[in-house]
Amino acid sequence: MPADHTPRPTQDLRTVPGPAPADGLDQAPQTPSTGPSITPSTTTSPARRVSAGQPRKSKPRDAFDNPPRTTQVWKPTGVRRKEVLRALGIFQRATADQLWRMLRPTDRHDRCTRDTLNALKDSGLVRVETRLESGHQLWVLTEQGHKEAKLLLPKTVRISALRKLRLDAEGRPVKDDGYDEHAAAVMTTAAVLTGAGYGTPLSWQTEIAHKLPYGYTQYADLTMRAPDAGVPAMLLEVDRVTEPVDDLVDKLRRYTDWFELLAPKADANQEKAARRQGAAVHDFRLWSRIYPATGREGYVPVAFVFTGATAAQRESRMRRLEQAARAYFAGTPHRGESYTAVDYHQAVPVVVTELERITADPAGAAGKVWRRLGRDDWQTLSEALDNPDGERLYKVQLREARRRQAEREAAHREAQRPVCTECGTKFTDERWQETTQSSWPGEWDRLCGPCAKEAADRAKAARAARRQAEEAERAAAEAPAVKPRGRFGIRRRR
Repeated sequence: MPADHTPRPTQDLRTVPGPAPADGLDQAPQTPSTGPSITPSTTTSPARRVSAGQPRKSKPRDAFDNPPRTTQVWKPTGVRRKEVLRALGIFQRATADQLWRMLRPTDRHDRCTRDTLNALKDSGLVRVETRLESGHQLWVLTEQGHKEAKLLLPKTVRISALRKLRLDAEGRPVKDDGYDEHAAAVMTTAAVLTGAGYGTPLSWQTEIAHKLPYGYTQYADLTMRAPDAGVPAMLLEVDRVTEPVDDLVDKLRRYTDWFELLAPKADANQEKAARRQGAAVHDFRLWSRIYPATGREGYVPVAFVFTGATAAQRESRMRRLEQAARAYFAGTPHRGESYTAVDYHQAVPVVVTELERITADPAGAAGKVWRRLGRDDWQTLSEALDNPDGERLYKVQLREARRRQAEREAAHREAQRPVCTECGTKFTDERWQETTQSSWPGEWDRLCGPCAKEAADRAKAARAARRQAEEAERAAAEAPAVKPRGRFGIRRRR
């Protein structure tokens, strides 16, 4: 393939002549590597790994695996230029490895990303601020690049502050040592999550302030919004196992305090009454005006990403955090012996993971590399944020409890059902209702329907017979005496 040098600012960016590039964007290298180092701080290249875009060379094992710039250059497209500018506008500083993992995780290596950065450097839009101990170059925006990135970013996304170039007394650039390992871990966290499908670079914001009424402001290392991946919002804190566990617990306490703040013009009495109504309480809280609804019980989830130290130290850190912060994530059990479900509506879902675990998993951050505090199993992020023992279980147990209560009431009612004193048959519901409609006891209330009807018929017949007898007696008593009339009787009357 003929050599093709990086274009100058005044030249148009066009594809290199030759075979059609993959996906219509970039030309694939002739001898690509199987992938660069996992983290930006990697100082050695794995065994039998070929440097990106170069044939295998014999070199010491501790040699840096980022190859020098060669005469073969993958010319960046306009899409790649814009996405790199937007990413640096959001995250301020990043290495080529981090940008590759965030923007183009499907690429076989970071060569195209580095060539894009070099092209932007020639255009005066980016510059190298320093070279890290790992050998990676740290890229930042120039003043011109910062202005262009601001135009590319949506108005809803905050652009990071400009890293101004500092010069010494002789006019030479001064290397900045302010990019510490924590900042690198934060950027790598965003890169691996974005590469796993959790949003885009525009889904992230850094150092978002959460102001509290007692004068403290809690800043989140990262804020992610990835509704398409089932995570409408999540706050991330990155810890290199350097902060005391008590400080991590204090962060959760302050996040909880902020989540409980009332929204402007919200009625405090109504909010207090709504605390027993599940998710209805969030309508009165400030956080629901700023973050989207989570689609699950509880507040916006908080993720702690641990890296550094040893695996045993990271595991110990997670266990200690789980024990100390239980009051903020455990939820409240529902009342009643019939319920094992937990009310998470006013709890903070807390998940933990490790950068080393994410990079070692073939699925990356999309794999089972997350653990919900309060559980033992490692799950995917969606599974960890889900609440199988929450509202859904409560509704199932509530229906079951109501069914059992109805059965108990039915059994109790059946035990109280009256029995006919005549034939021993239990009353029907209609007959039972007839006997209880009046507060004055009826003549046949102790008889079932048929027996009461027969008794009523007999009583009616007896009354009719008695009435006929009385009428006959009365008629006989009122009838006049009739005497025979003869001639002797006529004579007597004369």
